[in-house]
Amino acid sequence: MSRELPEYHRDVADRNRAAIIEAATALFLEHGYDRASLARVAERAEVSKATLFKQFPTKAALFEAVVLAVGDGPSRELPVPPPGDLGAGLLALGREYADLLLQPATGELLRLVIAEAHRFPELRERTYDFGTLPVIAALGHYLRAERDAGGVHVDDPMTLSTQLLGMIASAVFWPRLVHPGWSLDDDEVDAVVREAVQTVVARYGA
Repeated sequence: MSRELPEYHRDVADRNRAAIIEAATALFLEHGYDRASLARVAERAEVSKATLFKQFPTKAALFEAVVLAVGDGPSRELPVPPPGDLGAGLLALGREYADLLLQPATGELLRLVIAEAHRFPELRERTYDFGTLPVIAALGHYLRAERDAGGVHVDDPMTLSTQLLGMIASAVFWPRLVHPGWSLDDDEVDAVVREAVQTVVARYGA
């Protein structure tokens, strides 16, 4: 019984956290950072304010969790491809990254970060560790494994990750952020990812 109780409490805490983030996401997108109060978040999540403050002591901390939770969708348990085929591994992870960028909430929340940060010092002080997003973490693990297996010649896998993801984002994400009407169809997105992967393989592949 003593071992079951902590697990029950963890389950409750996890459910509360998920409800809070879901409610906060909706309120931030509906009303912006300034007008989305923590009291309204607690009300919509159907938790007490004490429960909310226990997990997120400030609105900036909650907003950071909301931004980072964008990546906790289908790719939350993203498997790392086995080393041995650099092109195939990068292609799989590159597609996952493109899918993440194309989620509507990704662009909407980043617009909020850009629009609100100059007005709220607490946002400027936050560090959005996008390296914790599952697809980006998986890419780092994969490149290190591929390097150890001799499949890629690179001293710094993080730099290579940044280069690959930057090529994808520059075509798939940033134009859409600036021009809301911008869109690419599935074939065009696939072509962007393939071109980025081919560039990396040509430069760094064993």
